Amino acid sequence: MMNLCKNALVKPFVLSLLVFVAPFAWSQPVNLEDPSNDDSTTVYPADYFAEFSPVSANDMLSRIPGIGLAMRSGGGGGRGLGSGEGQVLINGKRLTGKSNAGESQLSRISADQVDYIEIIRGSSEALGIRGASQVVNVVLLDTPSRSSTSAQLNFDRYSDGALRPGGNLAFSGQSGEFNYLLNIEAESRYNIWTSEEFSFDPDLNLLESRSEENARDQTDYQASVNLGYAFEQSTFQLNGLYGFSQPPSQVDRIIRDFVTDTVSQQREDNSSERDNWEIGGDYEFVATNGGRFRFLFIVNDRQFDYTRERFDVFDDSETKNLFLLTSGRDRERIARSTYSWNLTGSQGLEIGMEIAQTIRDSGLLMGLEDDEGVPSDSVGGLVPVEISNSDSIVEELRYETFAVHDWQINSRLSLKSSVIVETSTITQTGDVLNERDFRFVRPEIELRYNVTPSLQLTAGVRKDVSQLSFSDFSATVDNSDEDQNTQAGNPNIAQEQSWRYEINLEQRLPNDIGVFNAQFYYRDLTDVIDRIDVSPSADDLQSARGNIGDGKRYGVNFDVSSKLGFLSLPNALLTTSLSLRDSQVIDPFLGTTRRVRNNGRWSSRIGYRHDLPQWNMSYGFDHFNSSNDGSGKIEIDIIDIEERTTDAYLSAWVEKKAFGNFTFRFEAQNILKAENCRTRTRFIGATVDGILEEIEEYCSGNGEKLSFSIRTTF
Repeated sequence: MMNLCKNALVKPFVLSLLVFVAPFAWSQPVNLEDPSNDDSTTVYPADYFAEFSPVSANDMLSRIPGIGLAMRSGGGGGRGLGSGEGQVLINGKRLTGKSNAGESQLSRISADQVDYIEIIRGSSEALGIRGASQVVNVVLLDTPSRSSTSAQLNFDRYSDGALRPGGNLAFSGQSGEFNYLLNIEAESRYNIWTSEEFSFDPDLNLLESRSEENARDQTDYQASVNLGYAFEQSTFQLNGLYGFSQPPSQVDRIIRDFVTDTVSQQREDNSSERDNWEIGGDYEFVATNGGRFRFLFIVNDRQFDYTRERFDVFDDSETKNLFLLTSGRDRERIARSTYSWNLTGSQGLEIGMEIAQTIRDSGLLMGLEDDEGVPSDSVGGLVPVEISNSDSIVEELRYETFAVHDWQINSRLSLKSSVIVETSTITQTGDVLNERDFRFVRPEIELRYNVTPSLQLTAGVRKDVSQLSFSDFSATVDNSDEDQNTQAGNPNIAQEQSWRYEINLEQRLPNDIGVFNAQFYYRDLTDVIDRIDVSPSADDLQSARGNIGDGKRYGVNFDVSSKLGFLSLPNALLTTSLSLRDSQVIDPFLGTTRRVRNNGRWSSRIGYRHDLPQWNMSYGFDHFNSSNDGSGKIEIDIIDIEERTTDAYLSAWVEKKAFGNFTFRFEAQNILKAENCRTRTRFIGATVDGILEEIEEYCSGNGEKLSFSIRTTF
């Protein structure tokens, strides 16, 4: 089996390396737009995509070799905005949003409105972009008036036979200096999971089995708007989004006890409610001397409630035995201001400040069946259970001041250096009262060398500080363990820090054939976050996420994206990636050296698309696989050890344009019916004592999903 996995991984990647090497035998480097241009910017005019009859800007991007590298080469994430706000520009402007950022707009912009697409790997004076990160700029037609409407209708069939519709409608256009994009959508997120679990005693005698089916009937509704206006020397953008969903879920469970030779049934009637909104604004002024002032803000709010009720089912009745109510509200208020200007013809400086307030309210109520307690309606008519640190408000007020210096040393060599000073105060109130102050200095230096217009070498080092998940501060629900309904929180968790060292080599292949990229990295970790012992006593063993000490991570990532015309497959594009990695940390429960959690030995992706313009047709597939060996897939906790494995995932699709401007797409997801499996070893007392109690073998999957969609623009 291991040999089969290795072959499945190695053979496609070897083919990709051949794809990379072969073109050099008869080709010379050429820039797509201008062979004399050495500024590391590649331009794809709209005519480049004409033969493929794209419907949206996203369709155009999918035909560009190596686009995945550009799209993932930076961006924000976490709380606040940080120094990177996303790598997708529209008309040279970033959309100020988190749920409503530039990437989410690409499928809503009609292809007939796109003038050209730029892949910027260096600096762009016109856009105020400096440094070595990649940026995708989608430039729309500059006309006095334009408008377009795009629509999509889709139907999804799930493994249990359920059929759910969905769709979206987008209006975009420009009138003079005013541009707009409106979108409404209703998208099915229905899902069905089936699982089996077998429990064994230490002698591997079968004790119990559990068969479960979990169906969640979810539809997400969302509306968004993006407005912009260009003045003579400035621009203003305003973005808004609102979404909600109310998905019920039903769980049916059959339990077979092989010790007593009995069969019992349980069901769960669960409900949830979520709504969120976001408003973002961006003002930019360009002075006559070339200086740029920018101010932006984001305000968002997300509320959610999840109620879980479990019943024992009998022939003519049922009894509720568990009630769990999880509620929460997340709010962000962010303001950021920057000013950038040229110090000299070859040097630029940007200074700025960001202020971010983040608030999370969370609550957890639990009720159990108990003949001796007093029932309460607040927990579904069961007996309330006191949970430590279950009612919490966590607030962070964070300030960042930063300066970024870019120096174009010569036509090939550039240096980017920056420093960020971050100060914050995190306050927790409710069941726990705690306040802590933090201060971090985060420097970065990055050197970029264009060996040729198509070969770029970058090397960099920077200090990173993680942003804490506020859900770690208080007690939470544990839906993965029927024997442990809740998990403890940790008010004293601190940020994980790391020094990142990277070397990156990117080769754009001749004649726009493709891209080869190799990245080597090393992470020196401090205050690694994992599970730690927070037990109140030796008789009440509990764990929570916390800091376990120092560690390290290192590895190499290879990416190859190439057209296959030289293999007599015109308009075919193969994209592959391979990640090899290792890590090291001291486990807090056993005192042994192991890998960092969720850091397996390797993972690979293979994507293939083939366009057949003569038939207005395309088809392709995507494959993902990862290692299931090594301690990176083992999760050691205070009373158990879990080892997780994941099957390979495969999806395939075919697309056809017909009846004028309609595009029909059929996609089959999870063709291999991949499952996620877990072996959980439980101990009597602490894990370190090694007294085995039970072994559980668990596997779950959601089966194959079939999707059919129709898209058009008018």
